[in-house]
Amino acid sequence: MPTRRTLRYLTGIASILALLATAPGPVATAQQPAAQAAPTTSATATFAPAPAADAWQPPLSTRGRYIVDAKGDRFRLKSANWDGAQGSWTGSGSVDDPANHHSGQNSSGIPLGLDRAPLPTLLADFHRLGINSIRLPFSNEMIHAAATVPDSAVAANTQLRGKTPLQIFDAVVSALSRDGFAVILNNHTNTTRWCCGIDGNERWNSSQSTQAWIDDWVFMARRYADEPRVVGADLYNEVRRDVLDDPNWGLGDAHDWYTAAQRAADRILTEADPDLLIVIEGINWTGIPVDGLPHERPTLAPARTLSHTLTGAHKLVYSAHFYGYTGPRHSGATGVGETHDPRYQDLSRDELYRTLTDQAFFVAEDSGKHYTAPVWISEFGIGSAETGTAPRAWFTHITDYFADRDADFAYWPLVGWEGHDDWALLRYDSTGRRYGILDQGDWRGTAWQRLMTAPERTGPVDRVPTWRMLVTDHGDHVQSLIERARGDWDPGAYKAACPDGLRLIGLSHTSGRGLCTDTGADDPRAPGTAHTVVTDERYVPAGGDWASGYTKFQCPSDQFLIGYSRRGSRVSAGLCAPARTSLGATGRAVWFDRSDNRPADAAGGDFAHGAYKGQCADGEYAAGIAFTTRVGSSGSPDALLCRRLS
Repeated sequence: MPTRRTLRYLTGIASILALLATAPGPVATAQQPAAQAAPTTSATATFAPAPAADAWQPPLSTRGRYIVDAKGDRFRLKSANWDGAQGSWTGSGSVDDPANHHSGQNSSGIPLGLDRAPLPTLLADFHRLGINSIRLPFSNEMIHAAATVPDSAVAANTQLRGKTPLQIFDAVVSALSRDGFAVILNNHTNTTRWCCGIDGNERWNSSQSTQAWIDDWVFMARRYADEPRVVGADLYNEVRRDVLDDPNWGLGDAHDWYTAAQRAADRILTEADPDLLIVIEGINWTGIPVDGLPHERPTLAPARTLSHTLTGAHKLVYSAHFYGYTGPRHSGATGVGETHDPRYQDLSRDELYRTLTDQAFFVAEDSGKHYTAPVWISEFGIGSAETGTAPRAWFTHITDYFADRDADFAYWPLVGWEGHDDWALLRYDSTGRRYGILDQGDWRGTAWQRLMTAPERTGPVDRVPTWRMLVTDHGDHVQSLIERARGDWDPGAYKAACPDGLRLIGLSHTSGRGLCTDTGADDPRAPGTAHTVVTDERYVPAGGDWASGYTKFQCPSDQFLIGYSRRGSRVSAGLCAPARTSLGATGRAVWFDRSDNRPADAAGGDFAHGAYKGQCADGEYAAGIAFTTRVGSSGSPDALLCRRLS
């Protein structure tokens, strides 16, 4: 969301610092919307129409940097955010007073606009924008709210009277699906109030336990599992610092967003709906926004060295947000909480493009890496009444960037009230009359037109090799559903197994990391659930000592490594699966105990940053792990036995 909605968490942090220093300072203020400009003409702009409902076939999945439908055709997320169900109350004053809601718009905890225009009218206008998908925010509180919404909140949709917020959310999801829109559910807030400040919504577990958060996600994914056009779960919005602490990416504590997202994704895909895309947003803010103290917007940068591997190897989408008045190290605040760092709108076009790539789009543009995935910019936006040269230029630059790179995007917000929120693409007055970007007088229309009509990839997307990281930093990482169903194959050890269809191709000497791929062979595993857990040298043939003096956990003939386990640093077991065809029997030892030993092209990328790594060639499979427990050695992996696939 735009930081102008609230900057309370940043203001609160800076205010506390000011109090501790006993030095007076100005109070930070959120950016306020400019005066509403009336449309200059009643003419309607024309944008590229959204595809018909039968033009794409759910479910969606990924191929490299692209999202594809069930036919394998590219499906570009050309989206907008229909907000309201996440809450509009700003957190001060009476919740019944519209003045205490964002832009004076009391959403009553349901998607905005249902009091002003019938659902069919709203959806028809969405189609006129050219969008094909909706990011639909909700709060955890909304899920459990038992009170019905006021009749006034659904005045233009009287069929929704007497319903709870969740029941109205159901009706909106169903209507969008029937009309051909792809729907991505977005857990925006814990509590039903405006985001994003010190509001109890800083993290997924700010006002609830991680367990409760994940349970709610399983509930929501199950609830809409029979709506095939509900295609994604956007796990949480703008994870950020509270007054006392930062979120992190991989430390294994209660503030570890990387691990929480991994746990939620696993349960959604295994217990609720295996067809959903899992959307994981980067970290939106860490540190205290004061010159001289560490602070930044990490966004997706941590994924370079620590990426997610899901049970569905083709279900991961990464996400980021960009607004002109924020910056790579600028909170977006004015006054207290404002630093001297540049905002995105202060950057030249070239500087902005480099920054967008460094913070987010490297994920999509770096092909063949463990982190390669589609990137969805699930929030960006600006006001129709904006007159500043720099903000307007920023909007043109960023939409040009999206257009030139054929990027997936979602504008914030889609619907608002005329005379209240000039950021909305579509605004409706109390009589249902529509204003906004469909009017010729809206300056944003030129940039939007180019974004919606620029050349884009369509049609079939070829399959590309998949690379995924295995991580045993803080526990198991068994991503094979076959192996999960079989149970614990090495009790008490940290275990890792590749997603079904992938094989193990790389290991690190320390850190317990692994690399999985399907390059060179589509799902080489034989049908069924057979496997072999190797804990000794019984499968090393006579005369086949490929690592003299080392302990060798080698797969039986015509089996390949799909996983491993460790106890501390020591290798505990190798996990092997039978192949559907005969495998090559001659091989080579790849040693990595003293330096990296990977193919020259280093496909898959650095899957164990800071550790020595060994990796078989693309046309090979890993058939064994060698290690030693001699004095001075830890028992960590030292070599791989690599053999040709055929």
